[in-house]
Amino acid sequence: MAPEISDYERQRQENIAQRDKLLKQLTLDAGQAGLGPQKPKPGRPSSHKKKTPVKKVKEDVGPRRTSSRLQGLTADSEVAKRKAEDEYVAVQEAARVKRQRQSGPLDLSDVVVAGKDWDKSENFLVDVVSRGAKPYQRTFGETEVKQTTDKELRALREQMSGLELYDGFEPNRIKITPERIYSLGFHPTTDKQLVFAGDKMGNLGIFDASQKASPAKKENGVKKEEEDEEAEEDDPDPAITSFHCHTRTISSFQFSPANPSHLYTSSYDSSLRLLDLTKSKSTEIYAPTDTSLDEPLSGVEVDPSAPHMLYFSRLDGHVGRTDTRAPNTTDIFELSEKKIGGFSLHPGNPHFIATASLDRYLRIWDLRKLSGKVGRQLPALIGEHESRLSVSHAAFNSAGQVATASYDDTVKIHSFKSMGRWSPGHKMSEKEMEPSAIVRHNNQTGRWVTILRAQWQLHPPDSVHRFCIGNMNRFVDIYNAKGEALAQLGGEGITAVPAVAEFHQTEQWVAAGTASGKLCLWM
Repeated sequence: MAPEISDYERQRQENIAQRDKLLKQLTLDAGQAGLGPQKPKPGRPSSHKKKTPVKKVKEDVGPRRTSSRLQGLTADSEVAKRKAEDEYVAVQEAARVKRQRQSGPLDLSDVVVAGKDWDKSENFLVDVVSRGAKPYQRTFGETEVKQTTDKELRALREQMSGLELYDGFEPNRIKITPERIYSLGFHPTTDKQLVFAGDKMGNLGIFDASQKASPAKKENGVKKEEEDEEAEEDDPDPAITSFHCHTRTISSFQFSPANPSHLYTSSYDSSLRLLDLTKSKSTEIYAPTDTSLDEPLSGVEVDPSAPHMLYFSRLDGHVGRTDTRAPNTTDIFELSEKKIGGFSLHPGNPHFIATASLDRYLRIWDLRKLSGKVGRQLPALIGEHESRLSVSHAAFNSAGQVATASYDDTVKIHSFKSMGRWSPGHKMSEKEMEPSAIVRHNNQTGRWVTILRAQWQLHPPDSVHRFCIGNMNRFVDIYNAKGEALAQLGGEGITAVPAVAEFHQTEQWVAAGTASGKLCLWM
């Protein structure tokens, strides 16, 4: 015997039947008037197979509510009430378990929520705490020097750590450029310390370190207090010469190995210029033929075997070369799809070029072997090495070693032996491109500090190759070719990061510039 239907249920079913009847009548009327939906015309069968949709695995999110009516349960019955209570209890229990504290150790790979799978070998959180700058906190000093057991290494460390901060003027008084320093270097002369620096706005500053501050007048060895203010007024600032050679950042400069009075500068204003110190004249050597083109230059190098040949890099991933004897003959090579932050020629074999780019690669190229159509030729890529993050700069020394600084907080040294005997287009394996030494180094400069670059001494007096690089703790670090620390140069009066550091070509002199245009000098 069928269960008795309530008045409510009977009324509901009558309403449904009446609605269905009305919809059918409306459909018939619309069809007779030509307003009904048209049947689609049979189309050509598609030759492309439909992709099988990927089945998504649904996560178990706990018990779901189900319809009592579809299960044949009468509303307000005891069975429906018990079912609702059970569902409520299950939901509360699931919520309680979700909020419950987990006491045991957790592996991040088991609790990762979003993003790609967690890989411990590429843990970007390593050294996060140590990346922050800690002003004046040394990581290398007298203790490490005294603990050195190797006699030659200890002697070299004592020599480099013995360099003293220039005492002619305090560093915060030697404002060599009006704006942030981007490039810096010594004039090749050994007669005196002559430092050049290029800044963000295209100014070139020159400082002669042979000048000294005026000594304060003393009486019986003691300076009178009432004369302090007068002495400060009588003590002039250092003499600094500045020229506005470019309209934008001077990214790099280099003296000609054939003529020390010739200084070549590259700039973000897309031009190369020659500053003749003898004639006191600056001449444009290269610039795009279309003045509306914006092709910022990030570096310049002079071919030591052919001083009339200039090489330059651009921020758009191109490297070019131009002949100063025929400025209209310029070759452009696209060596990267992204920014080239720095490049370097091998001093002894300048047909080898090392490039460092934003795509995280150090690449070595051979200009002796070009391939491709005329106008789109490329030098032979003989090897490349990928870092975890972008590579800021690459610098060759005369021994065939390349030092790079990267945003993964490393300075890597790559050693390539016997490059002079390589045939054109010689290929290196991945193993040969692996670095011979890796130095942990904080390279997180941020927005207001110039990018840190490792720069070799061109001709070290004792034939022991070394390079310097700025330190975020307001020092300059010096390392040898094995990645061993030699010194950490600092001193009183250094109030900012000496980010742009350079050796003199032959002398044990080190200069460094800050974001405020101040100069630090050790001799």
